[in-house]
Amino acid sequence: MKRVAVAGASGYAGGEALRLLLGHPEVEVGAVTAASSAGARLGEVHPHLLPLAHRVLAETTPELLAEHDAVVLALPHGASAGLAAQLPEDVLVLDCGADHRLADPVAWKAFYGTDHAGTWPYGLPELPTAPATATTAAAGAAPPKQRDALVGARRVAVPGCYPTGVSLALAPGFAAGLLEPDDVVVVAASGTSGAGKGLKANLLGSEVMGSMSPYGVGGVHRHTPEVEQNLSGAAGEPVTVSFTPTLAPMPRGILATCTARVKAGTTAAALRAAWEQTYADEPFVHVLPEGSWPRTADVLGSNAVVMGLALDERVGRVVVVAAEDNLTKGTAGAAVQCLNLAFGLPETLGLPTTGLAP
Repeated sequence: MKRVAVAGASGYAGGEALRLLLGHPEVEVGAVTAASSAGARLGEVHPHLLPLAHRVLAETTPELLAEHDAVVLALPHGASAGLAAQLPEDVLVLDCGADHRLADPVAWKAFYGTDHAGTWPYGLPELPTAPATATTAAAGAAPPKQRDALVGARRVAVPGCYPTGVSLALAPGFAAGLLEPDDVVVVAASGTSGAGKGLKANLLGSEVMGSMSPYGVGGVHRHTPEVEQNLSGAAGEPVTVSFTPTLAPMPRGILATCTARVKAGTTAAALRAAWEQTYADEPFVHVLPEGSWPRTADVLGSNAVVMGLALDERVGRVVVVAAEDNLTKGTAGAAVQCLNLAFGLPETLGLPTTGLAP
């Protein structure tokens, strides 16, 4: 049994991590810590976590976290790096914040405004990391993926929720050399839990119910460089992305509509073959049959990303629509998936592959 602590356990991401860890057969939940909520019972902030309701949230200290085999850091951006630097190298640290995702210090400075803390292995196992070779393409094999970098790792940067769905939605086309790199447009809707648990006027029920609204418009959302980094790796050349997020009147879920220009001569059949080959053996990424499209309801509470794609022949663009649960596959589920890989456990262990309905 691996003993796992969760720092930032009072927030949505921390609560989701605990929900998943409770169902993991090889994990024992260790310390649950928080900042302003320290001293409160966990049941006061997460009443749905009944087996842990009696636990008292402890203060987050490196000394307490260091006593564990693994630590999930469900902390605000910028809060993880200093804490992680004080933890032993043999402790697996899964950072759900953005501190260690970007490889480019200039991009980090531009979007986050602080000094770059360094880069850790990126926790998206299914992500193609390089263009497919002629040999692999001819054999119908998938391109190389990020999974190999996570086996045995002791530091993992868990991806952002938007970049998870968007990157997986478009990476197969770039890895296969079917998409142009300079005209990628993404519009994605997220549930309110993506903004965290803090009280904000624009997230009040009376403001959100029956309404959708954009935010981070004009290329300023912090997930933009992360998406570009991922797609550039798959393409083997720089990819630029216009990304517009929107807030939807639902508590959790992301629906991302992702489009890119296809290269001359690319057919709908070639596009579908690239996506299906890339994800054929992936337990958590599903390409729907032609003409079928995902809904956020279908992935609620699951560690899955479900997508549909089509070629808009009139304008020469591929359209991929991907759905995910922003708290599960988009955050905490990814952390548990990477924990499994790091410890040499079956990758799917403790992770739900089905959603809840109705």
